[in-house]
Amino acid sequence: MPATFLPLTTRPDPPADASADASVEHVIRAIVDGRSTAETCNTDLAAGPWDFDARTGYGPGSSMGDVIPAGAPRQGELPVEYREAGEDELDARIMAAKRTLGDRVVVLGHFYQRDEVVRHADHVGDSFQLAGAARSRPEAESIVFCGVHFMAETADLLSRPEQAVILPNLAAGCSMADMADIDQVEDCWEQLEDLYGDMDAVGDDGRVPVVPVTYMNSSAAIKGFVGRNGGIVCTSSNARTVLEWAFERGRRVLFFPDQHLGRNTAKAMGVPLDQMPMWNPRSPLGGNAEDELRDARVILWHGFCSVHRRFTVDQIARARDEHPGVRVIVHPECPMPVVDAADESGSTDYIRRAIDAATEPTTFAIGTEVNLVQRLAAQYPQHTIFCLDPVVCPCSTMYRIHPGYLAWVLEGLVAGTVHNRITVPDDVAAPARVALERMLAAKPHAPGALAGAAAGVDAPRTTVRP
Repeated sequence: MPATFLPLTTRPDPPADASADASVEHVIRAIVDGRSTAETCNTDLAAGPWDFDARTGYGPGSSMGDVIPAGAPRQGELPVEYREAGEDELDARIMAAKRTLGDRVVVLGHFYQRDEVVRHADHVGDSFQLAGAARSRPEAESIVFCGVHFMAETADLLSRPEQAVILPNLAAGCSMADMADIDQVEDCWEQLEDLYGDMDAVGDDGRVPVVPVTYMNSSAAIKGFVGRNGGIVCTSSNARTVLEWAFERGRRVLFFPDQHLGRNTAKAMGVPLDQMPMWNPRSPLGGNAEDELRDARVILWHGFCSVHRRFTVDQIARARDEHPGVRVIVHPECPMPVVDAADESGSTDYIRRAIDAATEPTTFAIGTEVNLVQRLAAQYPQHTIFCLDPVVCPCSTMYRIHPGYLAWVLEGLVAGTVHNRITVPDDVAAPARVALERMLAAKPHAPGALAGAAAGVDAPRTTVRP
């Protein structure tokens, strides 16, 4: 079936030359071979990701400087036939395997996946959309999730028990998700309970002391913690709606692991910055004074996305100097000064829809992962679309998914073998599903809920009760 962006609409056919234009892999190879004067953050990106499977770390790319936990999943050796196969051969093998499997398999692809993988996806979307897609194909025996580990866990939570969820490369983790582990979060919760009292106690205002909110970019164990403690999961698509939900139930929100999404969303809702202290899990009380925490409305976790932390105000200023009239759209995982300097901010799907809705030729400077930006530039040739960061530096872990791994897991299914199945233990899965069901019920506002004033967009406002 044709790939779709969710909601389920037919994905437009790209221009005939889009494959080369949209491929970050091809760009990086040209840089390394000296055929391009562009710059990449690491020339090792031109190698196959299997070259790094035996090494500790997230691999080359935006997260290469982040510290990976000792127990992070590792990928075993990929058979040599997949490592040595060329792009055309892998394409043919993937398509043949999908034809053989038919409706028995569904391939999900995140927007940040390399173009050589996205072209084989049945559904393409952001984490919120793919969470819905995971349950939209109940007839499929297997769900192959071309994304990262927490996304595959979420698909396992939302799919039928007999469906096998497969992550083509087990090393495709997420450095942001790893910045909040379950032990740290439970320790934080205990310290906050010592300060605020019984976390389940409903006050005269009808609210509890704290409601935990975890970003989708977190482990199933963290989602289970949130479900057990009256909280909810959010994505960049529905973060505002989720915070509204949480403020109706709690006097404060503990938001993790991404500080920037939490800060940008709460600020747009009118929460003062001095009521958003940061929690450093390595310090008592997160490095805060008791009075700061008592006055807090949103307690932010010390986590971030290494992709979106690369974007700067200087990059925006340069884009405006070089392209008068440019429309700057960034992801809300970017630091607050970057979001404030942009014209708009929104999820990956918001960015795509904003470009799709532009009726006149427009120059767009986009602050999000370069694979998506390159693909949008190829799909919308009537516009000028470029990444704010001039250095080609894809998400380290998304880039671990390669057509070689996709061919391997699909041909395994044809042969009756399930490689790299992701399963969540029942004791974690039950409360995690509660938190995810709350998330799926929290429908996002119309696109543009975080749009900046410079774009002339009047974002809906929420009055946050003191």
